[in-house]
Amino acid sequence: MLMPKKTKYRKVQKGTMFGRSKGARTMEFGEYAIVAVESSRLTAQQIEAMRITVSRKLKKVGKMFLRVFPDKPVTKKPAETRMGKGKGNPELWVAVVKRERIICEVGGVDETTARDIFKQAAYKLPMKTKFIKKEQNVAQG
Repeated sequence: MLMPKKTKYRKVQKGTMFGRSKGARTMEFGEYAIVAVESSRLTAQQIEAMRITVSRKLKKVGKMFLRVFPDKPVTKKPAETRMGKGKGNPELWVAVVKRERIICEVGGVDETTARDIFKQAAYKLPMKTKFIKKEQNVAQG
């Protein structure tokens, strides 16, 4: 599973997901990409499921570039535990994805194949997404 090797703090606060993404709003590596239309938290398992789907569909023809990484720990308290007694232990890792962030890019394939690949990948994600091409700006759609 995806997770950082080392972090400064073991537990972090929840934070907010308002506004547009600060980075990863322009295409850098591929010709086609999938972009978040709404904010969400992607778990490491969801990213891995999307990565497996895309790599299976590509079949050594194109190249995939992931633009998200789960670097935020989410804590959970054990079941049937009373209130209080501090914060729970880190259970899973998430990537906070704000709107207009590029999640994944693909290069070396034609547009119809890329659309099909990202349609399958979008089923694995917990948010609305849209398909964009290299010449399109993220804001235009």
